[in-house]
Amino acid sequence: MPMLTPLAGKDAPLETTIERLRARLAALGFAVNESAWLNPLAGVWSVHLRDADCPLLFSNGKGGSELAARASALGEFCERLFSRHFWTHYALGADVTAGRPIHHPQERWFALNGARWPAGLLTPELRRVYDPDGALEPADFLDFNSADVERGICALPATRSRDGKTVWFPANIIGNLYLSNGIAAGNTLAEARTQALSEVVERHVKFRVLREGLCLPDVPEAVIARYPRLAEGIAGLRSAGFGLLVKDASLGGAFPVANVTLLNPHDQGCYASFGAHPRFAVALERALTELLQGRALDALAGFPEPGLDPEEVASAPNIEAHFVDSSGVVGWSFLADTPDFAFCEWDFAGDTQREAEWLTARLHDAGHDVYCIDYGVTDGLAVCRLLVPGVSEVYPIDDLRWENNRVGASLRAAILSLPSLGDDDCAALLASLNEQSFDDARPVSVLIGLAVDAGSFWEDLRIGELKTLLALAIGDLDAIREGCDWIGHFAQLDAARRRVYHCIETLLGLALGPADEAGDWDDDADSDAADDDCSTAGVPDASAWAPWRANLVHLFGDATLAQAEALLAGQQRFFGIDAPGASFTGCAMHARLLAAFARLAGDHA
Repeated sequence: MPMLTPLAGKDAPLETTIERLRARLAALGFAVNESAWLNPLAGVWSVHLRDADCPLLFSNGKGGSELAARASALGEFCERLFSRHFWTHYALGADVTAGRPIHHPQERWFALNGARWPAGLLTPELRRVYDPDGALEPADFLDFNSADVERGICALPATRSRDGKTVWFPANIIGNLYLSNGIAAGNTLAEARTQALSEVVERHVKFRVLREGLCLPDVPEAVIARYPRLAEGIAGLRSAGFGLLVKDASLGGAFPVANVTLLNPHDQGCYASFGAHPRFAVALERALTELLQGRALDALAGFPEPGLDPEEVASAPNIEAHFVDSSGVVGWSFLADTPDFAFCEWDFAGDTQREAEWLTARLHDAGHDVYCIDYGVTDGLAVCRLLVPGVSEVYPIDDLRWENNRVGASLRAAILSLPSLGDDDCAALLASLNEQSFDDARPVSVLIGLAVDAGSFWEDLRIGELKTLLALAIGDLDAIREGCDWIGHFAQLDAARRRVYHCIETLLGLALGPADEAGDWDDDADSDAADDDCSTAGVPDASAWAPWRANLVHLFGDATLAQAEALLAGQQRFFGIDAPGASFTGCAMHARLLAAFARLAGDHA
């Protein structure tokens, strides 16, 4: 019989794990392709995995061997598939979701009843955590993916570790605050929980180090030497000319976290990588392989220099950047010579059940509850999500009030029906966009959860442009000119459309004269076009710029000028696009995403 490869912290050999995961995916009709294999140092491997039918479904794997990296990538793919994380940022639509679970096989729906909070949803203590000021309404917790007002609030069953109580968590809270943090797959539920808890602890420590400007103690070289394979990889990076720091990030033994920080002498970049596991060797390996996941040695440039501003380092955008790809700024306080803690030689080795219990105890000791959402154990595959309120959030809790994705979901139906909207509906949508004070540069597809096709109108449509198109549809001259001015300063739009808006701005300037700093029209513009027929009472017609028409054609071309005139006159709206509607008609990439969800949903029907 062929030799099988065990791995510390895993409940099955790597070959067995890989075979199980591949078989599970194949049984559901998912075919995944491997690419971007890298082995930049001894004992450091990484690989990229992507679904053959829907490229939006992908994962990355890393490990100390080729087998370990492959198992890691397959495990991450399965955890994101069965937890539905792949669809967190996308609309699903009634055609796919009607009558079947969306977020969890045993999910529960709580009907809306005005401002009355549904009985059994969360606990009074958790409500105070997520809505400390009592500013949120139950409707604010509708999930982004279905936005189904009739079904109400979708909630997932979470088991509280300290007493086994089931608590129902709104999917809205999970999607807004936690993203992929705390999701894991394993050969057993205990293995999955150990992995999920390790991930939560790792990021908790990382974010705390950044926010509090902590300095960590070095791991002594004698300790590193006990792990020859890891010592070889560390030496390889140093011999390649990089400064490499190996730190004990346990915060005095409180949490099992290790840190490897790279300092690049070529561009002064600093990159801090963290890894966590009850076993010290596993934690250190994770920190090292994370550092080089998807990166060759010659691709370790481009990270920011250490920062001097503690507020910038601790800011939510910087913390988010560290969560996504560790590209955020590290503070100079982290690189000081005097650590805030003494080195602690921590290590806890047991079976996965004991390791999961030990990690849970670390969080309990720190005063935090741990909630586990299990997605079931099937054919040797277990998937779970761990929530630790006050610890595992990726985004600030007040985002539920100020950045709740529920708002985008409420605008989805209107935006997907743009060409069929009447004037009143266009005005209402424009008012809603202005009322929410969205960033004009925000992609509309992200706001409503649309998977866009390359080269489509939706690919680079931003809120600022959408507001301009709505203003054109209803003839709001001030909003048209304001929008055209914004587009003129925003280069990340289709060049042909930007020319059209430039042309519109020029036509209005010729017809009505320039606007002053307050945005009011110059009624004394020295032009025959600035007469009563071209006042702010209505959109001017082509006669207003007739004296310049020949040279407008020279500047913009016949097609651009004709398009600008059609949009201004209301003869064409929204560049003549077709309405995807609730079924996302004509959106090929979104259709592939929904087809993938249907394959998974059928498994739990």
